[in-house]
Amino acid sequence: MDQKLYDYSPVTERPPLRWPGGARVAFYVGLNIEHYRLDAPSTSTFPGTAGLVPDPLNYGWRDYGPRVGIWRVIESLDRHGIRASALLNSAAGERYPQIVEAGRARDWAWLAHGRDNSTFHSDMTAGEERRMLASIVGSIERTTGRRPRGWMGPALTQTFRTPELLAELGLSYVLDWTNDDQPYRLNVPGMLSVPYSVELNDIGLFVGKGMTGPDFVRVVKDQLDRLHADSTADSGRVMALALHPFVVGQPFRSRYLDEALEYVARHPGVWLTTSDEIAEHYARTAPAAAVPGAEVTSTAS
Repeated sequence: MDQKLYDYSPVTERPPLRWPGGARVAFYVGLNIEHYRLDAPSTSTFPGTAGLVPDPLNYGWRDYGPRVGIWRVIESLDRHGIRASALLNSAAGERYPQIVEAGRARDWAWLAHGRDNSTFHSDMTAGEERRMLASIVGSIERTTGRRPRGWMGPALTQTFRTPELLAELGLSYVLDWTNDDQPYRLNVPGMLSVPYSVELNDIGLFVGKGMTGPDFVRVVKDQLDRLHADSTADSGRVMALALHPFVVGQPFRSRYLDEALEYVARHPGVWLTTSDEIAEHYARTAPAAAVPGAEVTSTAS
């Protein structure tokens, strides 16, 4: 079946997209703050025990993130003046209040990232999904003091109804459809897709592809340099860096995250921002009826 959630739009035929201050690339860190169930398989570093319950090897690897790894990541973000876009499982918000407090003190953006990261967002009736989403969003609002504006499903999962149900709850964008370097409107009133990345993602790079720290730095640099070159003075791009504290927060990788963020922060023409601010800016400045090749007048400053 063909998808009907969004229309085809080649990047070469769109109205110009302008970021604040004349920036050419809007950069944000998608910081995954996740809780994993002890009684269910999930992301693993060693497949040999992944099906066991309990699985101390892989569960402990993941649990390193909220206990230790995230604090190294926070230090690096602080050093380079970068606020996180926190992709928060509601179960993580309920269990790790010290992390939430650290994010509140730094004015992070908070996105709903499902209940936990061992349970994919699928196989529900409309009523079940509506209740689950309301519970997730309500929990995150209670723990963070701010109602989330964006959504990314666990493992980027959705049902066919998810964007519409999220819009009912007042959310305005999703990250799950990783098919563009610019935001775009979905065929659901009030809903956008904002770029995220499964390629520029520490799990994929370090765990999936076996890259080293220097490899990671080179990939981040190459991504930014090419996006900057692709962008003309009036057609900006988005660069999302997806991080998981149990991966990039390991001691031997922390220096390479620092090197990568330093390169981004010092690069000319980069807007260090959050996914919330990207979505808000696009919704405010890009005309709702934009079609490929149409003229657009931006109000960006």
